[in-house]
Amino acid sequence: MQKKLILGSSSPYRKELLERLNIPFECHSPNIDESPLDNELAASLVKRLTIAKAFAVHHERQQNNMPSDCLIISSDQVAVLNENILGKPLSQDNAIKQLSDFSGKKVSFLTGLCVFNQQSQTYQYTLNEYHVYFRHLTLEEITHYVAIEQPLDCAGSFKCEGLGVCLFNKMEGDDPSSLIGLPLISLCHLLKKEGVNPIG
Repeated sequence: MQKKLILGSSSPYRKELLERLNIPFECHSPNIDESPLDNELAASLVKRLTIAKAFAVHHERQQNNMPSDCLIISSDQVAVLNENILGKPLSQDNAIKQLSDFSGKKVSFLTGLCVFNQQSQTYQYTLNEYHVYFRHLTLEEITHYVAIEQPLDCAGSFKCEGLGVCLFNKMEGDDPSSLIGLPLISLCHLLKKEGVNPIG
């Protein structure tokens, strides 16, 4: 019997992405502190938080006597500009500032992915890197964009699946879905190793 999938996230964007694979799943939001450690590198932060989310969901489900033979999928993402880690803007002013800083520059997005097998208590982890090259943007363009799409809960202050593509010169990377927050190409590989194949 195919294992039950749990998406360890409250993100509507990750939920929409996982729905593309047409496999039933449940969502279980992890409760962890996502603050970076002192001098923590972006790749280390993403890995630590991605894995911590999977373990948090595992422990919460155990404590609540929920089925513990599931595959837990978790992910975390940060934007990086000039080696500085950028999180979600959370306010309109912060989003405008982030996009103003990005104007004419290359921004890298690091997206961690973990598949945790509750039964064997083992996990697989991958890191996906994706690069976005921003056009030279005017303050008027940025302000209008933020007002229209309100990307306040998105690392990088844009939604590439929407109007955000108007901000770019080009995008570069192996898996466009990683930019939205869940690398589906990598996920298919990891799930297949666990005996779950979306196409049979």
